[in-house]
Amino acid sequence: MDDINRTEVGNEETGRRENNSWIKRHFNYECYMTFLNGCYSCKWEAQQKKKPRRPLCCCSLRERIFYPWLIMSFFLSTILLFTWVETSNEYNGFDWVVFLGARIWFFWSLVLLSVIGILAAYTTMLVVLGFLLCWEKNELYLHWYHKIMVLIVILLCSFLMWILLTFWRERWLTIGLSLQVFAPYIHLSSISAMVLLSWPVAFYLIHLEGEARMRRYQNTSERRRNKWCTMLTKLRVLQVVVGLPFLLILLCLYVVPFGTYSPCVQEKDKLAPKPNFFGHRGAPMLGPENTIMSFEKAVEQGAHGLESDVQISLDEVPFLMHDYDLRRTTNILEVMPNASDEQSSFFYWDFLSTLNAGKWFADSWIIWLPGSERDYVRSKAPGFQHIGRLFTIERLTKEKITRINVDYKNLFYNGLKEYKAANITINVYLVNEPWLFSLAWCSSIHSVTTDNIQVLKEINHPYYFMTPDFYMFMWIFLDILSAVFIVAIFYSIWLRESQSEKILQGITSYTETPSVRSLHKEVLRVEETL
Repeated sequence: MDDINRTEVGNEETGRRENNSWIKRHFNYECYMTFLNGCYSCKWEAQQKKKPRRPLCCCSLRERIFYPWLIMSFFLSTILLFTWVETSNEYNGFDWVVFLGARIWFFWSLVLLSVIGILAAYTTMLVVLGFLLCWEKNELYLHWYHKIMVLIVILLCSFLMWILLTFWRERWLTIGLSLQVFAPYIHLSSISAMVLLSWPVAFYLIHLEGEARMRRYQNTSERRRNKWCTMLTKLRVLQVVVGLPFLLILLCLYVVPFGTYSPCVQEKDKLAPKPNFFGHRGAPMLGPENTIMSFEKAVEQGAHGLESDVQISLDEVPFLMHDYDLRRTTNILEVMPNASDEQSSFFYWDFLSTLNAGKWFADSWIIWLPGSERDYVRSKAPGFQHIGRLFTIERLTKEKITRINVDYKNLFYNGLKEYKAANITINVYLVNEPWLFSLAWCSSIHSVTTDNIQVLKEINHPYYFMTPDFYMFMWIFLDILSAVFIVAIFYSIWLRESQSEKILQGITSYTETPSVRSLHKEVLRVEETL
């Protein structure tokens, strides 16, 4: 009886301490849980702290069936956002293509970026809220408003991905090039992310192991042992489903540098000189494209050359114009709206010279001289330098062409080394983003055509450049450091869970002693009598 009294007093003191601690934290926790349930389930009633028995799954079958759709929406929106951010170098081209169809000039690429960003943030928020609710052992119930929105996100992201895959397929090559530049940094960042992810993974795996041990300790009858065997199988399956992919991904990250290549990982003495700049229609971010002002701005920024587009008027006067019509870069809609769809070469120069060509800034791709006119130009202007496209080495040699001007996407995927070996001078277009310019620099490209000369000229060293020795040092150091941290995290969580299990087992074994059971029976008999 003395032991029982001491235990009761100890329990009262422990309960008093826990109660006081809970009172101190009660208001903050209540607000916290109300916020989580309100955002996730649209239930804004005050949530009391609960201590339920640790379940294997804290949601209904309907919620478990729908949760993969939420995960799908998260991955689709995130992948789409990553894709659109990585293809930012192509935004102007995208805006121009949309303009050809919609006949309205606007920064549609930024609108689409904002929409995709909102969708990705929304799905990420729901996934995080669901994880936090599971962590607090609350039942999940995603409100039907959110479920409808999740399905809309899946449909919209799938539609946009189909649009990009069908009508903008070559732009996907930009993503591959960006991965070449960012590969070392993505690798090192992924290892760091796995260290952070190891904490919830370790907690869940060790939690399942503790659940298995506790049930094994409590089960005594044959019937309960049979149910325990089924439950043990489920627990082991969950451990394999969670732990094995984590382990495989971690091992792949540890050895992935053996199979990656990045032009920006090279020795400093092998780095080529900085590429020259060709102003794409001048400097269209500083002045109206294909105008004297734009050309002067490009020269002021240090352009090595200028790129332009030439059309011939109806009275055979050459003028600078890229588009086939005049609507995007002139005020013809105000002056002669009925003829705005006509090709720009169908007007006389006297009329063309009166149009205002300074309202719109845009760009697309380069067009200069048809190959059929090359002999004629050589005869009239033998000093001109002729520029080829992505021709074969044999054709370039036959036509005596030593310079090529090509789309950067096609060049990097179609034998860059062959042109270098043949001493072909290479210019790539259209390079506006610093990371893409850094890739061209590390790849020994001679020059680039750009709209963004005022920014690229300030780059004095390639971005994301590192030497092979430094990358190897960071790779090995981070592998070892991450392994130590992950082992330490698993061990600390296992140690804490083991101590909790010992306390629970001690309490359980004490309450199951014969004297305590007889005391409980006596108390129940007295209560029934009363």
